[in-house]
Amino acid sequence: MKNNQSKDPLHGITLQKIVEQLVGFYGFDTLAEIIPVKCFATNPSVKSSLTFLRKTDWARKKVEELYIQALSKF
Repeated sequence: MKNNQSKDPLHGITLQKIVEQLVGFYGFDTLAEIIPVKCFATNPSVKSSLTFLRKTDWARKKVEELYIQALSKF
């Protein structure tokens, strides 16, 4: 049988896991510089970031792109 694993690097990764890894690696200050959104700059938390990113497609896409670029650094 052939193993049909997804080639999508985001397959099986939750948005929460993505945000937690990015915050752990970069911190909220650096994330706010890379992706200038209020949820990373003003009173940041994983919970508030998830709420914003789930409602805002363009910001979620930027976070996912940053995660894919940073995968080799984790």
